[in-house]
Amino acid sequence: MNYNTVYVGMDVHKESFTLCAYTIDAEKGSHFQRTEADYKNVLKYLEFLRTVYGNNANFICGYEAGCLGYTLYHQLTEHQVNCMILAPTTMLEQRSKRRIKTDRRDAEIIAKCLAQHNYSPVHIPTATDEETKEFLRMRDDHKLALKKVKQQILAFCLRHNYRYDGNSHWTAAHIKWLKSLNPEALYKEILDEYLLTYTTLSDKLERLDKRIEELASKDEYRESVKKLCCFIGIKTHTALSVLVEVGDFQRFASAQNFASYIGLVPGEDSSGDGQTRLGITKAGNRHVRMLLTEASQCYARGQIGFKSKELKSRQAGNSPQVIAYADKANERLRRRYYKMVLGKSKKHNVAKTAIARELACFMWGMMTDRIA
Repeated sequence: MNYNTVYVGMDVHKESFTLCAYTIDAEKGSHFQRTEADYKNVLKYLEFLRTVYGNNANFICGYEAGCLGYTLYHQLTEHQVNCMILAPTTMLEQRSKRRIKTDRRDAEIIAKCLAQHNYSPVHIPTATDEETKEFLRMRDDHKLALKKVKQQILAFCLRHNYRYDGNSHWTAAHIKWLKSLNPEALYKEILDEYLLTYTTLSDKLERLDKRIEELASKDEYRESVKKLCCFIGIKTHTALSVLVEVGDFQRFASAQNFASYIGLVPGEDSSGDGQTRLGITKAGNRHVRMLLTEASQCYARGQIGFKSKELKSRQAGNSPQVIAYADKANERLRRRYYKMVLGKSKKHNVAKTAIARELACFMWGMMTDRIA
């Protein structure tokens, strides 16, 4: 970039934008402006900057990933504005340690990161990926609502001393027992409303899961989903979610970079000869990290090398190389989990997190055709 490049930092909020111009020669922010949250005001601000820096000025705008999603990015790029979305966890400016934090300072820090390239840009998904991601997250929201209703029903029964003698909850026998209860007065109506909500959400989730199967069968997803489903703990929902959340796996130079992107690598606080290992960084995509952590729990049970009928059916139709790579990963991860827990006395959650990190690395290898 030459000195005619102007970096525009935008601290964006629901109701307002704070804008700032930054140039390499000046090394500080200038022309601060606070506007209403409308992309047209950004375009007007750029026109104003042209009167200051000349018509030949090259503008690069940027804002942090947040509540606005990709909307502002698409609006500006449609008007031929070079725009970036910065991943907050990759920005080298540590604002959390500052004693003064304002929108003006945040806008200047964003512009400075743009100028010095002290950030990683957020991957911009395709329109299809973004739509599918929103659908999957909507399904997950309904799943959380169902979990909450289950907790409310069990709490209601406990408060009124209705105790189930069966082995486990939410089986057909347990639901039949719930429907057979006959509380007095208004309690009967309360329980019926809870059970109606439970039934409605259960039916809706079943319908949404069928729709997800249809989405996964699209040409752009079918082959990749089939490959990822070769791993233990990875089914259609998880595979499709990882695909649309990550987008292009090729943008990661190594498996370690991908694991770092989803925050599954350990942190470190070292100085001099002293080394302090921390917990995982939890940076990057929280949703993918949660999915892989849940999938890793499947390696905590079962015999090493054993393949269930369901897994064999999921692997059917893939090439021998893909199946062999997945079998190698499945055997290694299950063996490593048992070695960590039984041999090294690691805590279960620590072992599962380590398995999730390795699973992420194997998935990166599968999606980048590094399966030799």
